Amino acid sequence: MKIRKGNINDLTSVKHLGLTTWKQFETKLTHRNWDKLLNSLSNEKVYSDLLQNSTSYVCENDTGEIIGMSFLVPSGNPTEIYNVDQCYIRFVTVSENYKGLKIGQQLTEACIEFAKKSGEKKIALHTSEFMDKARHIYEKLGFKRIKELEPRYGKKYWLYEMNL
Repeated sequence: MKIRKGNINDLTSVKHLGLTTWKQFETKLTHRNWDKLLNSLSNEKVYSDLLQNSTSYVCENDTGEIIGMSFLVPSGNPTEIYNVDQCYIRFVTVSENYKGLKIGQQLTEACIEFAKKSGEKKIALHTSEFMDKARHIYEKLGFKRIKELEPRYGKKYWLYEMNL
């Protein structure tokens, strides 16, 4: 397995990974909220924008299949969740067949290292109550929960941040 920077040529593969991997959360959400999330996951523009406007990392298996991904959006791109001075990690995703191999941790670490090298001061991410394994990884790496966000898809979400 190898981690490399992603690019627009990975669009079809990262969309497929998002759709197949996030399906595990279908039973954690109401039908209505799952439909909302699925609509977002199915939107090619979401992945295209991330591939073009962030630093992306993908993990490939030995046959070149993309089995993991993460995206680092630079500071200066505020949203309803993130401040202008925070760079932020989005969409850390690992194929179900490769869970437990620390790929998600490695993808997150790649984002942190790139943020440090780029001179970023704060890195943030958000995660939810049904993503226990992800929260454990983020906390282990030094992210601190700084606030509870408005519920999304009917679930609790939190904002995490790390000073770099």
